[in-house]
Amino acid sequence: MPSAEGLTLTFCNRSRGPTRRRARLGFALIATATLAACQGPQSTFDPAGTEAARVLDLFWVMLAGATAIWLVVMGISVYATKAHPEAHSEKSGLRLILWGGVAFPVVVLTALLVFGLRMMPDFRAPADGPRIAVSGERFWWRVHYDTPDQPGVAKALSGEGVPSANEVWLPVGQRSEILLGSPDVIHSFWVPNIAGKTDTIPGRINRLVVEPTREGVYNGICAEFCGTAHAQMGFRVRVVSREAYAEKVAAEASPAAVLDHPGRAAFERNGCGACHQVRGTDSNGLVGPDLTHLAARQTLGAGILPVTPENIARFVAFTEHEKPGVQMPDFGMLPETELRDMAAWLGALR
Repeated sequence: MPSAEGLTLTFCNRSRGPTRRRARLGFALIATATLAACQGPQSTFDPAGTEAARVLDLFWVMLAGATAIWLVVMGISVYATKAHPEAHSEKSGLRLILWGGVAFPVVVLTALLVFGLRMMPDFRAPADGPRIAVSGERFWWRVHYDTPDQPGVAKALSGEGVPSANEVWLPVGQRSEILLGSPDVIHSFWVPNIAGKTDTIPGRINRLVVEPTREGVYNGICAEFCGTAHAQMGFRVRVVSREAYAEKVAAEASPAAVLDHPGRAAFERNGCGACHQVRGTDSNGLVGPDLTHLAARQTLGAGILPVTPENIARFVAFTEHEKPGVQMPDFGMLPETELRDMAAWLGALR
């Protein structure tokens, strides 16, 4: 007959089995979810630009170097706890610490520094593609495309070039120059799939050169806290062929396509043109986003809603609810018919 001690050990061993299996299953689920997040339209692990690919290469090299340093230091620590004090002299122990804990990390970190610095000239190489100005403003992105007949974007981040908002179109396979600034606070322009982040700083123009390598639509974000609606300050980057890019800029330069509409009268009657521009009409405000081709964009409110007449009416009526901290007031007091007409007109501006 087995003893009570034997029964206890058998029970404990059996109980550990399901616990370990659950732990392994939980680890596998966490690892799967983590790896699944490495792909998509907003991931540094899925580069679609030359700069992003180089940044990812640098990350892997630095990770390997940091891992090597960690393994050596931890190995020395474990060895020190296991070794008997009398097994080594004080001099040999000091030698081990100096070589393994000081010299080795210095060599690895120096190699990583040299590897990173060698990349810097490539990031500053001249552009052979278009020039685009982007101004980060609370809480949206003002965009101006430079064209041969409308030059001067480098001199001013607003007021010249072909205006747009919250979307940046880029030609694939060309090095495009993006000039970044801000009239209010520091923002940070970041498209993880395309390139690293660059700050937009009041009173200063920063230069970012990007070379997209794959067509597609990618998400961009503001990576510097800038106020209440910082988390809702997104944008889209659309990488297309050179022909499609030229067609897009030409389309953006054209005036509004739909002028005879009841919604236009409602828009102008309620003073919306004091802040927003719709080229081809009397609305020429420059405080807020240009709405001349609003319906051609994918999102409304800098990435928070799809562009549909229903969402336009909702955003106009309940602006503070949809995007707290934005400078645009609510227009929920307007009659529902006016809101519908205005939204229908804006939703037709392609």
